[in-house]
Amino acid sequence: MGKVKIKKKSTLIDMTAMSDVTVLLLTFFMLTSTFLAKEPTTVHTPSSVSVEAVPAKDLVTVLVSSEDKTGKLQDPTAVEGKIFLAFTGDSVISSEKLREEVLKKAIKIYNDQHKKQIGNPTTAQLEAFKKTTMFGTSFKDLYTVLNMEPTAQEKMYADLANPMVGIPINGNKDLNHLNDFQIWMQALKQVAQEARKEKISKEKLDENTEEGRKAIRELDILYNALMQGRSISVKADKDTPFTVVDLIFDNLQTMNLNKFTLMTNLKNEQGR
Repeated sequence: MGKVKIKKKSTLIDMTAMSDVTVLLLTFFMLTSTFLAKEPTTVHTPSSVSVEAVPAKDLVTVLVSSEDKTGKLQDPTAVEGKIFLAFTGDSVISSEKLREEVLKKAIKIYNDQHKKQIGNPTTAQLEAFKKTTMFGTSFKDLYTVLNMEPTAQEKMYADLANPMVGIPINGNKDLNHLNDFQIWMQALKQVAQEARKEKISKEKLDENTEEGRKAIRELDILYNALMQGRSISVKADKDTPFTVVDLIFDNLQTMNLNKFTLMTNLKNEQGR
């Protein structure tokens, strides 16, 4: 007898449905993920067992680099560690709008307190600052840095021995003559307060109604977070001298920002 021929079936698998699902999942994660902004310097935070999460919005990050190990600093009395700042909004005011308003306020405060003024930023400089996720330079060098291309800024910030790098800070207690770090904090407080008032007035919120009180409470998330310092996070390198971190804490308290957090690296209670 002849052999029975078995009809061959196609082994082709239709992957169209799986491809569609993959693309949908990829799109979902891209739209819902929060991307970490690149920091100008690498910071290795100390370890702790704290589990309190740092908020993703309405956050002021104070980044402190480790001590300068290049030996290039000309001033031996200079504060060890360089300070950078990042402003993030989004609950009441967008991050870019927050940076724009903070910059305008900060420059006004600086010019009001200094005989040698720096003038107002150009449109290009204002746009550059709005897109800057983190910065660290003095007011006298601010416009020079904002005129740089992003790659040039990144290269400059990488050199901690560069005298243009780092926001100046000292132990000042005179609120009529603020240092650079304190000016940024003061500008931030003013913007938070004005954003709250403007929103209440624009939306005609009535605190005598339940709906009005609820809306105002939502506005207070940003207002209280910034005015009370609850969303101020200090991220210092584990090798940063304590004197630098203590100086930052002292400056924040001088500005009546008494609630802030020190960002750490999570470990278990056994120290691992």
